[in-house]
Amino acid sequence: MMQVDEQARRARWAVAAMFLANGFVMGAWAPQIPLLMPRHAVAESALGLLILVLGLGAVTAMLFAGRLIGRFGGRRVLSLFSLALIPALPMVVFSPNLWLLALFMAVFGAMAGCMDVAMNAQAVVIEQRLNRAIMSSSHGFWSLGGFVGGSFGAWVIAHWGSEVQSLLTAGVVAVIVISAMPFLLPEEPKPVVVDAAPAPRTRLFPKDVHVWLLGFLALASMVPEGAVLDWAAIYMQKELGSDVFVSGLGFALFAGAMALMRFLGDTVRNRFGAVRTLRISGWLGAAGMMGGAVATESWMVIVSFFVAGLGIANMVPILFSAAGNHPRLPSASAISIVTMVGYCGILVAPSTIGFVAEHFGFRPTYAGLSLVLVLVVLLAARAADADGARSVEPVGAKVA
Repeated sequence: MMQVDEQARRARWAVAAMFLANGFVMGAWAPQIPLLMPRHAVAESALGLLILVLGLGAVTAMLFAGRLIGRFGGRRVLSLFSLALIPALPMVVFSPNLWLLALFMAVFGAMAGCMDVAMNAQAVVIEQRLNRAIMSSSHGFWSLGGFVGGSFGAWVIAHWGSEVQSLLTAGVVAVIVISAMPFLLPEEPKPVVVDAAPAPRTRLFPKDVHVWLLGFLALASMVPEGAVLDWAAIYMQKELGSDVFVSGLGFALFAGAMALMRFLGDTVRNRFGAVRTLRISGWLGAAGMMGGAVATESWMVIVSFFVAGLGIANMVPILFSAAGNHPRLPSASAISIVTMVGYCGILVAPSTIGFVAEHFGFRPTYAGLSLVLVLVVLLAARAADADGARSVEPVGAKVA
């Protein structure tokens, strides 16, 4: 038992490194987004379609990630897709035309999406092995990576250009993931049971209302996060006249606030419970998004998004833990569904923001997203399984 615990403790930091690497790439991607418009001579609506392509690649890959994990094991799948993510950003940045750009953005989304499902599934297994929560702090490492990748990436772009920034990002990610891979939790051998009934086949789209509702709540929590990731820099540049560095700080400080609160999230959840934490977080996030919508100065937007980050920080980890402790589905399958639906918010839904912002402006858009977070508050009780009660049936579930 001591050997297993030590193995799980090492895996806990290895999966944290994977979250850090994934967040670093997404943070480095944020200041690159506004540069795509002049480089390829496209408007907000066309950029929105490109982000949609990235999102479709991600959510399509996420749909099959649970099955890949079930067949090949979480460690192998996580290792493979973390390696495949290394060249993704340079492929996008060095794309010579829109056709290749669209293709490489789809690849970028697919690699990031599968890695995301696999690292969350690994985190749930480690939680169960250690018998304590690590999901919020794991996502904290993602946000820390986003903060470093966004702020350092914006500085590198301002001084040396986008191409150098993408190559440096690939190098940093390569060092992190290759160093962490050997310490991921290995697969446990499945016991051989004579004359055992065959395990039921997991449906690609399980008929379980509870898991889809968790996915909807994750989507509603990720829509504001995606709106800040993909559009905060453009919003600050176009409507407030911010330069490249200051506009990059919009997401960087948002990610930094999320990192700060996520590192405290496991302690907060253990004290107040998942449902109460989700409700308080939703109200705080809604206030921050509304502040960003009505702000008149760049610093006011940055402060508002910082507050929003404090609130949104623990919403997604709570919902992913609820999925991982789903009482009627395997953890990897439930996480795959919730992650797929949720990332429609951070990767697909922001593409529509380009169309809305182009016709109505960013301020009404961010105000509307504040109301979306209020909806999560009203349905927070559905995340009660996040506290680890795998044996408890969700409300309304049918017994087989």
